[in-house]
Amino acid sequence: MSTETQANVDPAELAKFSALAHRWWDPTSEFRPLHEINPLRLAHIERLAGGLEGKRVVDVGCGGGILAEAMAERGAQVTGIDLADKPLKVAMLHGMETGSRVAYRLVSAEDLAAESPGGFDVVTCMELLEHVPDPASTVAACARLARPGGWVFFSTLNRNPKSFLFAIVGAEYVLGLLPKGTHEYARFIRPSELASHCRAAGLEVADLTGMTYNPLTKVYALGRDVGVNYLAGCRR
Repeated sequence: MSTETQANVDPAELAKFSALAHRWWDPTSEFRPLHEINPLRLAHIERLAGGLEGKRVVDVGCGGGILAEAMAERGAQVTGIDLADKPLKVAMLHGMETGSRVAYRLVSAEDLAAESPGGFDVVTCMELLEHVPDPASTVAACARLARPGGWVFFSTLNRNPKSFLFAIVGAEYVLGLLPKGTHEYARFIRPSELASHCRAAGLEVADLTGMTYNPLTKVYALGRDVGVNYLAGCRR
């Protein structure tokens, strides 16, 4: 493992998700929100990227492979990377069970970018930036992974009183949508901060879309409200 990789990984975060890895593909488990929002994210990525058929895609921080498998089903040539060994093994096992052709690797975005600069048409980095010590480094690595004209997608959490109330108090303590301690408020990233990281990395933020959850209908939706969860679509 390189010095660069060691500098941008939090062992406590890896341990947190590794402990739940065996439940990744259980749609009634702690990962239920990921299963429920996956169709929304997939459709959003497909729409902006102009489809995924035949495109080279890398999913950075792929975890158990929920999004990676879905993109492969749409015809993309997908590589899923993560630094948590247990979720990757779960992803590989599930891929063998389903016949998915995702290639999984235990490697950091920084190291893969040094190995394969400009190697992908689409780069996805979902719910990872708020879990790494240096988000700007991850953003820069994702930018290097994309070919000129390629798309890079990030999803993360805004940092404001509303997001603290909804994403931590509401989601973790009141509604139980996520395990307690899943997120640290101080690590949330404002859209302006993410946009600054993107510009520094040579990315243009072409789309900013919010994701909301209605606790009464239990339905997730994409829209203009970026106050809590949001997705940024960027062009290299």
